[in-house]
Amino acid sequence: MHTLSRCRHLPKLNREQLQSAITYFESQMSRMDYAANVKASLPIGSGVTEAACKTLIKQRFCCSGMRWKEKGLKTVLSLRELVQTEGLWAQFWKKIDQYGAMATM
Repeated sequence: MHTLSRCRHLPKLNREQLQSAITYFESQMSRMDYAANVKASLPIGSGVTEAACKTLIKQRFCCSGMRWKEKGLKTVLSLRELVQTEGLWAQFWKKIDQYGAMATM
């Protein structure tokens, strides 16, 4: 833990906030090692998540004039997830065959 001895002139609240920020960055350093993450072919930006939101949700649910109730939206979203995620559709039907439809609920 870093000492904040050089920051004693700060008000207590500011010192606590600074210590909290330092603790956060110390605990997240492995996630912020961008060079290592790139070398390991891990995504370092939000592009993958944004693309998933666009293809999984926005293209289907944000068309002109569409209105969705929560239950219908959840059902269609679940089906889109199954279809668009490699291997999940087959896995879903295997589970249905093995345990019946109630196992998927």
